[in-house]
Amino acid sequence: MGTEINRRRLLGGAMGMAAGATFLGTGTPFLTATDAAAASRTATGPGAATGPGAAAGPGASGGAGASGGVPTSPLWREFRARPYTHPQIPYVGRAGFLGGRKHFPRLPVVADVRDYGARPDGSTDAAPAINRAIDAAGRRGGTVLVPPGTYRVDDVIRLGYDNVVLRGAGSGRTTLHATRSLTELIGPYGSRYGGNKSSWSWAGGLIWICPDARRRSLTDAIRAQAWPFEGWTGNQRDEWHTLTELAAPARRGDWTVTVEDSSALRRGDRVLFQLADDDTHSLLRHMAGDAEGAADYVWADKTKLTSYVPYEWPCRVVSVDRWRRRVTLDRPLPLDARPAWKPRFTTLVRPVTGSGVEGITLDVVETPQSQHLLDKGYNGVALQCAWDCWVDDVTVNNVDNGFLLVAAKACTLRRTRVTGRGSHHPYCCREGSHDNLVEDFVLAQRTVPAPAGTSLHGINVEGLSSYNVWSRGRLEMGTFDTHRGMPFANVRTEITVDNTGAHGGDASAGPLYGARFTHWNVTVSNQRAGCVKIDDIAPYSATVGISEVRQFGQIDVPDFTGPLHSRSESYGHPEAVHPRNLYEAQRAIG
Repeated sequence: MGTEINRRRLLGGAMGMAAGATFLGTGTPFLTATDAAAASRTATGPGAATGPGAAAGPGASGGAGASGGVPTSPLWREFRARPYTHPQIPYVGRAGFLGGRKHFPRLPVVADVRDYGARPDGSTDAAPAINRAIDAAGRRGGTVLVPPGTYRVDDVIRLGYDNVVLRGAGSGRTTLHATRSLTELIGPYGSRYGGNKSSWSWAGGLIWICPDARRRSLTDAIRAQAWPFEGWTGNQRDEWHTLTELAAPARRGDWTVTVEDSSALRRGDRVLFQLADDDTHSLLRHMAGDAEGAADYVWADKTKLTSYVPYEWPCRVVSVDRWRRRVTLDRPLPLDARPAWKPRFTTLVRPVTGSGVEGITLDVVETPQSQHLLDKGYNGVALQCAWDCWVDDVTVNNVDNGFLLVAAKACTLRRTRVTGRGSHHPYCCREGSHDNLVEDFVLAQRTVPAPAGTSLHGINVEGLSSYNVWSRGRLEMGTFDTHRGMPFANVRTEITVDNTGAHGGDASAGPLYGARFTHWNVTVSNQRAGCVKIDDIAPYSATVGISEVRQFGQIDVPDFTGPLHSRSESYGHPEAVHPRNLYEAQRAIG
């Protein structure tokens, strides 16, 4: 295996970082302690429980224990035995910022927005001053301070640099009052799939964490009405080149792969792992768990779904063994890598890394909610082509769309709230977003009745997004919106929901669910089953510890015929489930 990773390099914290040092620059081999364990690991076969801490953690020995007498879930015991290859439950123990790190870095304050002309009394447009302060901080990294007060912003707040944090005094003390929509600021944004839809219904933010070059290319294309792809490879799907192809098949759960040529790869590199589909759509069938019914499903006319392929999974290189041409990654493979799918590592657009927004309320001027799919873009915080970034203690009020993960990787949203007049997508996760964590979140009850012709979703996921987690949340309205586009291997755990929303999704986007969707410890306050009880809808899924529910309102039928191989446990008894939180329990595995 490659050279042993220096422990001091791994465990050195950002707390002691001198002003001007790089915390998470692109290409910097910033590796965590769990990465070190991965670097010493050889490739693992199906069923192997060889990850860090594989013999420890909640429920490892079965029976009662730390649960205070509550028996450990049988499904959890199964998962402990094969955490990276379980057929129904995905491994999400490394979701979130830097593999799920609990504490965000406290970067030194290098700019105060008041010194750049921002006034905290709401009397003048503070957006130019805030963006100038961010630009100044971007030259060396650090924190841009927004002291208590209300700041009027008539433009987008742009965080396009690595290692820059926009920090208010707390969501109850620092307010940005936004007065204009993205349609006003940038222009109308049509859909690349045609029709009269507004793509501001699912894209862009009035606080926009996105690499500057990427954001400029997007907005230039929008102004030219050349509606772009929004993901990891640029405005077109072919703006990448191959670094190396895999030289041997690999299996879901493997941490190490063999490549044709390792010379273009270095420890710490951020790359795309790509899988292309074949003429029989065997890759899409594999994403559905290779369920029997997936072979009979008509894939060819699902043009929106097929436009999402190749499947693109950003990953970081932990070590390179050049003699054996073996590359170890920071996470186990999300899918098999079969020769028919041309598995390879490729380039990607330069992401923004190590940046965040903290302690702010984004209060948008109150306007009536737009008709469905015609949003003007009074949107909250968007993280696009963002990797290892975070949002903490942020409230968005009166927004069209709240928090948007668009081609985002390993980002954490913590202590976030969506409030006000009601929104279309309070939380949106799409366009190949992977390994993100949304925790301690609240979707508050709307303050005004919903206008006719509008739609409310909830916590959304779509577009082949995978291995994302929603944990410890409260939905006072909305639902678990799986928006077609066959997302797979996502987890919702320890959530209370008044299940009043509806999922969306164009029929051309294909199935609602791929394999390994898990709902674990979910309390439903109004007994509505739709979008929460999924054991009769989603292939190779797990529905564990949800309230007793019944079908009414939006009722779905399975996309696939035949057996779904789904599992259900502790139905009607969320209180009986141990471990209580699937994500937190998985973190003990590594």
